[in-house]
Amino acid sequence: MANADTITVEVVYGLPQEQALLQLAVPAGTTVREAARLSRLAERFPEIDIEHAPLGIFGKLLKAPETQPLREGDRVEIYRPLLIDPKEARRLRALRAKAKRAAT
Repeated sequence: MANADTITVEVVYGLPQEQALLQLAVPAGTTVREAARLSRLAERFPEIDIEHAPLGIFGKLLKAPETQPLREGDRVEIYRPLLIDPKEARRLRALRAKAKRAAT
C-alpha cells in the first residue's frame, strides 16, 4: 500500500516461456526508466539492457521513458527486440499457407 510520498506501480517483462510481473512502491515522481531499474528484473533476465530497452505503459511505447513520470497504478512494460519484422512474418506465413494449399 502506497503512502502520500509513494505510488504503487507494476513492472512487467515476458519471454515466450516465462513472464514476470512485479508490484513496486516507488517515490512519487519516479520515471518509467527508474522504475524499470528499481524492479531489478535485469538480474533475473540478464538479456535485458535496462538502459536502452524500449519501455511503455499499458501497451503504449514511450519516446522518452527517462523523463516520463509514473502515476499510481501504471504498468511499466519492458519490451524485447523483435526477432523478425511483423510484415515479413506475415509474408512468410502467407507463403507457407499458399504452399500448403498447393500441396493438397
